[in-house]
Amino acid sequence: MSQRPTIFTVTAFRDEEADVWVGSCDAVPMTAEAESLDLLLVRLSEMASDLLPDNHPGLDPSSVFLQLSVLQDIGSHAAAA
Repeated sequence: MSQRPTIFTVTAFRDEEADVWVGSCDAVPMTAEAESLDLLLVRLSEMASDLLPDNHPGLDPSSVFLQLSVLQDIGSHAAAA
């Protein structure tokens, strides 16, 4: 019998100074940086696979999904337009 899906929300934002995307999820817990959102999601997925057994024992990895929530300062886009 398969488990119901478990969704962990990852909050991501652009660090302009470091020129990377930063994503974190307190529930797993994990934080990573990457040059693109796609690469960030890959890195966080790999980290989650490693961390879930210790932080959420018994959770079937095939039932886990990461939901990406991107924070964007609307002022920076308004100034660029």
